[in-house]
Amino acid sequence: QVALAWQNTTPAKPAMGNLHITPIPVDTQTARMDLLFNLIEHWTDAGQPAGIRGAVEFRTDVFDPAGVEALITRLRRVLVAMTTDTTRRLSSIDVLDGSEHVRLDDFGNRAALTRPGAAPTSIPAMFAAQVARAPEAVAVTYEGRTLTYRELDEAANRFAHLLSGRGVGGGACVALLLDRSPCAVVAMLAVLKTGAAYVPIDPALPPARLQFIVTDAAPVAVVTTARLRSRLGGCDVVVIDVDDLTVDGQPVSALPGPGADDIAYVIYTSGTTGTPKGVAVTHHNVTQLLAPLDVGLPTAGVWPLCHSLAFDVSVWEIWGPLLGGGRLVVVPEEVVRSPDHLGEVLIAEQVSVLTQTPSAVALLAPEDLKSTSLVVVGEACPVEVVDRWAPGRVMLNAYGPTETTMCVAVSAPLTVGTGVVPIGLPVAGAALFVLDGWLRPVPVGVVGELYVAGAGVACGYVGRAGLTGSRFVACPFGGPG
Repeated sequence: QVALAWQNTTPAKPAMGNLHITPIPVDTQTARMDLLFNLIEHWTDAGQPAGIRGAVEFRTDVFDPAGVEALITRLRRVLVAMTTDTTRRLSSIDVLDGSEHVRLDDFGNRAALTRPGAAPTSIPAMFAAQVARAPEAVAVTYEGRTLTYRELDEAANRFAHLLSGRGVGGGACVALLLDRSPCAVVAMLAVLKTGAAYVPIDPALPPARLQFIVTDAAPVAVVTTARLRSRLGGCDVVVIDVDDLTVDGQPVSALPGPGADDIAYVIYTSGTTGTPKGVAVTHHNVTQLLAPLDVGLPTAGVWPLCHSLAFDVSVWEIWGPLLGGGRLVVVPEEVVRSPDHLGEVLIAEQVSVLTQTPSAVALLAPEDLKSTSLVVVGEACPVEVVDRWAPGRVMLNAYGPTETTMCVAVSAPLTVGTGVVPIGLPVAGAALFVLDGWLRPVPVGVVGELYVAGAGVACGYVGRAGLTGSRFVACPFGGPG
C-alpha cells in the first residue's frame, strides 16, 4: 500500500476565545501504510510560495532507509524535470542517475554488446578440432558400447554423404524423429555436416502435434527408425532410415560444412501459451556459449544425455561434452523414468556433470553422487533442493529460454541457506536488462520485464515474421546492427 498526500490548503488557526491552539506533530513510531509520502505546500506571511516540504513514513519490514532515500531522490528528479520543461512527456524522464546506470550496466553485462568476441565458428568445425586433438578418446557411451571421437566423426561423415545424396544441403532442414541413442547423435552431427539444420521431434508427441511440426518446418527429409516410421503416416515427406545399410559404402571424408551464421537447429516451443513456434538457432549461437563457458564445471567431464532431443537442454547435454573433449553418456528412456535405475547408471558411468530439472533431481539421492556437479534448469529451483544437493559439490542454477540458446545466466555455486535461488549473472556473450514499457531500465527493486541481448539471441521464429518482429526487438543499448 502506497499513498501520496498533498496538503496545499491554508492551515487553519483554531482559537477558542483567549485560548490559542498550536498543532504539535506526534511521532507514533507506527507506519499507517507500507509507504506514505506526505507533502505540504508552504507560504510566506506575505502569501508568496515558500517551497514544498514533507516527510516519508514507511514500514521498516518492507523498506530500508537507503531504499526510501533513493525513492525520494527519484521523485525529486522527476518533479524537477517536469517543472523545468512542462511540455516533456513523463515517460521520457530518466529516474536513474549516472551511478545507477553504471551499476545496472555492470550487473547486466552491457559491455558484451560491444566487446570483440572470438572468431565465429560452426559446430562441425569445433568438433573437428576436438577430433584432431584426441581421436581415440571415448566420445559416446551407451549400454556398454562406446564410440571414440574418430569413430563418431567417421560415422557422421558417412551419414552426411548419404543425406547429401538424397538432396540434403545448406539452407534446408532435416527432421529427426528419434529416441536418445548413439545413432541419434550421429544423425544430428551428420545433418550439421551437410550444412542443413536439424529439427528434433519427440516420438512421444501426439499425432496432430507431430504432423503440425513436419508441415510447419517443411523438412526435405525425416530421419527415423523402422519402429517409428509409422508415426509419419499422413505426412508427405521423404523418410530416411537411420539404420540405412547403404551408409557403410559412403566416404568417410568430410563435406565442406556450414558457416558459423547458418542455422544449426530449429526447436519447437511447447505451445503451452499458443501455437508451437520453431526457434531457429545458429551454429555461432551454440559455439559462442560453450567455447568460453567457465562456471566451475569440469572442462572435459562426463555428461549424461537424459532429455528429449526436442528439449533444448539436450543441446547443452550433447555439445557441452563433445565440443569440450568430454564423454557423452546416452541414457535410455526406460532408465530415465526410474530414479533408482538412473542413479545406478550415473554412478557406474562416473558422471561428473548432471543437468536436470529440480523436480527430477529431487527424486535422486545426493549421497550417491558426491563427486557429481549439478546444474538445475527448466524450472524455478526450490530452496529445499539446494539444501539437499549443494553441500560438498558445485551446484548451479542456469536460466535461459529456447529463444536465447539454452542458457543466458548462471548462478554462482549455490550454498545451504541461499534463500530464493537466483538465476545468476549473464554468461560471457549475453546481456540482461530489466526494462519498463518504453524500453528504459528500471531501478533495482522495481518490477520490469527481462530483456535478453547478445550473441545467444536466436534468429527468430521460422515462418512467423510478424511474431518475430514483435518479440525480437531492436536493442537500444548495443552498437548498430
